[in-house]
Amino acid sequence: MESRWRIQNFDTVGSWGKVLAGIVVVLAVQMGAMWAMGRLAICKCGYVKFWHGVVQSSENSQHIADWYTFSHVLHGLIFYFVIRLLLPRLSFAWGLLLAFVIEGAWEVVENTPYVIDRYRSATAAFDYFGDTLVNSFADSIAMAVGFVMARLLPVWASVVFLIAVEVLLALGIRDNLTLNIIMLLYPIEAIKRWQLGG
Repeated sequence: MESRWRIQNFDTVGSWGKVLAGIVVVLAVQMGAMWAMGRLAICKCGYVKFWHGVVQSSENSQHIADWYTFSHVLHGLIFYFVIRLLLPRLSFAWGLLLAFVIEGAWEVVENTPYVIDRYRSATAAFDYFGDTLVNSFADSIAMAVGFVMARLLPVWASVVFLIAVEVLLALGIRDNLTLNIIMLLYPIEAIKRWQLGG
């Protein structure tokens, strides 16, 4: 029995067109909501870089990609398997659209004043002032990359990739998706000291 989604009954342009149109709408709502909350379109520095690698910087989460982009790829991997588990009959394409909805909702919530203040007070992200629209858009695309990867890779390869990224981020920037969730929900002072280099 096929253990992964097949892209069946979704070969017509019209069917994929509906899903792609839905993704465009989700991204537009996401960008509009963030704009309404006062998030900047691009970095206040006035330019856009493809990669910004300095975590403790006011330009983190302001450009197209940074260290946290990898966490958004992991979002896609996780969303794929959760959606596949909970909605096994859902086609890959509609699952991708649902993943965009979940990611878009998180991007908006993550950029509310409450969550931004939470990051600044409970984690090592002292210079975090919210994502720019260009960064948030790129984060959603990174999630889609992870979602497609999970569809194409064997389950074991997805798990190895997830663990490897988490370990490399922990070693490289003293942060990762797991630590981010822990520090957001239940801050631990020892982790915060370690993240600050103590």
